[in-house]
Amino acid sequence: MKVAVVGATGLVGSKMLQVLTERNFPVTELIPVASERSVGKEVEFKGKLYKVVSMQDGIAAKPAVAIFSAGGDTSKEWAPQFAAAGIKVIDNSSAWRMDATKKLVVPEVNADVLTKDDFIIANPNCSTIQMVVALQPLHKKYKIKRVVVSTYQSVTGTGKKAVDQLMNERNNIEGEMAYKYRIDLNAIPQIDVFLENGYTKEEMKMVKETCKIMGDDSIKVTATTVRIPVMGGHSESVNVEFENDFDLNELKQLLAASKGIIVEDDIANFIYPMPMNAYERDEVFVGRLRRDETQANTLNMWIVSDNLRKGAATNAVQIAEYMMENGLL
Repeated sequence: MKVAVVGATGLVGSKMLQVLTERNFPVTELIPVASERSVGKEVEFKGKLYKVVSMQDGIAAKPAVAIFSAGGDTSKEWAPQFAAAGIKVIDNSSAWRMDATKKLVVPEVNADVLTKDDFIIANPNCSTIQMVVALQPLHKKYKIKRVVVSTYQSVTGTGKKAVDQLMNERNNIEGEMAYKYRIDLNAIPQIDVFLENGYTKEEMKMVKETCKIMGDDSIKVTATTVRIPVMGGHSESVNVEFENDFDLNELKQLLAASKGIIVEDDIANFIYPMPMNAYERDEVFVGRLRRDETQANTLNMWIVSDNLRKGAATNAVQIAEYMMENGLL
């Protein structure tokens, strides 16, 4: 199983190499691919050093699958060229997510939509992934009408430059700014660019991707996304209105029995999900489960997950695992 990781020197690309190792994905040959300026650099994988190669050399090596984390413009240009060479592409950028001809996949939710004919598969936005993992079992049981979500997102979602900015500010060091404003001791209510409707691109990703992944355009979603000075993962306050009423204990048991979810909901002992505890974990953590007392059939919940792992690298590798196990690679 030849595997290419495109964008292998970046924050998410490095995490993909780590996740491939940890999950024992059967890589017989690794092909690390990156931009021209990174060609010739070395990356470590399972104790061995591999030289980074160019896009053209990555295609020529004929991997079975190429996992992309190299940005939208790169994916738009190169993913079709990999696909044309018969290589399955799992893309972590936003380039293909809302393309009607491409599948947008979270394995716990909708892996069954994948077929042998899918050559470019989109990995969803990190904040959407963790939310739909928690929402899917509830939607099947109670049918979701409306979701109001506010996110509290880690600087790691922006990349190394943002992590450096935060640590520089903590240490009173002047440095390059990833954000327009200071992030330490602050919260920035803008992730990505603003659109004409006053929402940010990140907020509208959550709206549109949720309906596509869950296969139900009737679900109404509204979002506010905020960047905060944390490192371990993204947190979300989610208010969910259902068509049908629920028993809270039954709902908790349903979540606890669902794949990829860990319920941490013991307020008597101050146990609830936090990003520092989700760090380097692949699960989605759910807690603070309680009724919204202002209207019927409505739940408040708190969802936390490591955005570099389940929100990016792990989800992509899980897609590759599903394809391999089902003869799609």
